[in-house]
Amino acid sequence: MTAPATDPQTPNLERDGVRLEIDGDLAVVTLCQPGRRNAQSPAMWRALTAVGRELPGTVRVVLLRAEGVSFSAGLDRAMFTPEGIPGEPSFLQLAAAEDKELDETIAGYQDAFTWWRRPDLVTVAAVQGHAVGAGFQLALGCDLRVVAEDVQFAMKETSLGLVPDLAGTKPLTDLVGYARALEICATGRWVGAAEATAIGLANLAVPAAELDAAARDLAAALLAAPRDAVIETKALLQGAAGRSYDEQRTAERAAQARRLRDLAGIGD
Repeated sequence: MTAPATDPQTPNLERDGVRLEIDGDLAVVTLCQPGRRNAQSPAMWRALTAVGRELPGTVRVVLLRAEGVSFSAGLDRAMFTPEGIPGEPSFLQLAAAEDKELDETIAGYQDAFTWWRRPDLVTVAAVQGHAVGAGFQLALGCDLRVVAEDVQFAMKETSLGLVPDLAGTKPLTDLVGYARALEICATGRWVGAAEATAIGLANLAVPAAELDAAARDLAAALLAAPRDAVIETKALLQGAAGRSYDEQRTAERAAQARRLRDLAGIGD
């Protein structure tokens, strides 16, 4: 009997360059195509989206890491050719699509980059070597970033006549401010570990050999606090930029009231 053909549009994590490991309340997501410097494709994005949808509810912290010398060299360059990637729309086909179809396609790509900010999770990216374009934006999708001393971030889209469209512009601006975000994107220059930590892009920089251990230590520290307290604190901090000082004080009071009543076993 002939085995049924595999639908390339159906995510297959290992085939598409993603590995998921669950260890209790910690999930480890690994980009696992080091021979291609973890270059990204729509297939990889579908796999990452599937990971976010399939995570058990017990998971509290997600660690994103990558095999090889580079976190991700960015978009697979085949996407820039007239032929594109077999089974995927090329840039020329995307450009020729109707507005609604084009918008929906890009929105589908963005799904791989957005679930990392879910309120019930804290996500940590361990980033080494090059994190370019889509790789930079994937790291920006996480709540926290630990980087190796050899890290090199760059947002090359503008240099190619495009814009960063994988949900990276908001977190980048939130982290480093409008003027620096514009300069980083418009010039496409490299941002190394020392600068990344100085401007708030990275939480911690360590020697490359210590990256995995440092990221796992941070994950363990995040898991040490009670889950509901972390969720409430994350929500307070995520919403702070959109609230006035007095509105934030009100939000703090409401969150603390929920925590006090929960700890005391008093229902709503």
